[in-house]
Amino acid sequence: MAKGRIIIDSERCKGCSLCISYCPVNIIALDETKTNSKGYTPLIMTDADKCIACSFCAIMCPDSVIVVEKFIKEAKK
Repeated sequence: MAKGRIIIDSERCKGCSLCISYCPVNIIALDETKTNSKGYTPLIMTDADKCIACSFCAIMCPDSVIVVEKFIKEAKK
């Protein structure tokens, strides 16, 4: 299974929560402790180890503020 992590442009995030709705492993949440310069509550990734790099969050984001990095594990020899 693929692994990955997401990079969020917190300054551009509007906190619409579409990505949260589509994350199959439920590792994205609104960061209720912060607001960006536009007054929106940005996202955070709550558990990086569970990210499967599916990219649903990035695809659903209407403002393209999420980038998914995929990691490929090498097979054990």
